[in-house]
Amino acid sequence: MANRKPYVGGNWKMNLHRGEAHALARQLRQTLTMADKVEVTVMPAFPYLIEVAEILKGSAIKVGAQDFYTQANGAFTGEVSLSMVKDCGCQVVLVGHSERRHVIGESDALINEKVLAALGAGLEVILAIGEKLDQREAGKTDSINAGQVCLGLAGVKAEQMAKVTLAYEPVWAIGTGKTATAADAQNAHLAIRKTVASLYGQTVADGVRIQYGGSCKPSNAKELFSQPDIDGGLIGGAALKAVDFKGIVEAAL
Repeated sequence: MANRKPYVGGNWKMNLHRGEAHALARQLRQTLTMADKVEVTVMPAFPYLIEVAEILKGSAIKVGAQDFYTQANGAFTGEVSLSMVKDCGCQVVLVGHSERRHVIGESDALINEKVLAALGAGLEVILAIGEKLDQREAGKTDSINAGQVCLGLAGVKAEQMAKVTLAYEPVWAIGTGKTATAADAQNAHLAIRKTVASLYGQTVADGVRIQYGGSCKPSNAKELFSQPDIDGGLIGGAALKAVDFKGIVEAAL
């Protein structure tokens, strides 16, 4: 990982009701004693953001939002602004997750708008990218990832990249139980880093953390994270149980 601090994000998605979210946050606060050595962010559902942030206040665990709207407060029914997200205690926002791209239908242009808005608001960004199964089978993994990186980061300045983390999510491996081999994941991460280098130079690229986000669990995390260009994980299902998430964080050490 060069000198990059390992980074593990827990995306709770549309899971865990109030009591469950509270309980998991308390468990993580008590058990993640290595959170000062591995950067950790958890992303609960909107209704519980402020309460989870309060439980984790003063700990090394950051709280992030799974989504937001790019415009300032106003007549946008059903949306949540960046200032509201910050007011809830969030330091991080997730942008471009495969479910936002392929289920909700967010375009590359909207994803880029979100990246720029979040950075402009002073928040850290996890920008997720990744190919679908048909794209992988057609040999387009690297070109799809490169395109999503270039489009997602359009207009982002080199000095802003310190607040950007990339997350490679092979869409075919999310929630399916399938996982890219460590070698496959490393190859994809290396190609992504080369794309960043083509945009910002090697120094910036060497400093950017790239998480792996495809069915990562305690049993395979160590092998994945041992690869030179894999700097941690963006975790879904395994982030919902404290013991599993702790195992993944420990594997990132």
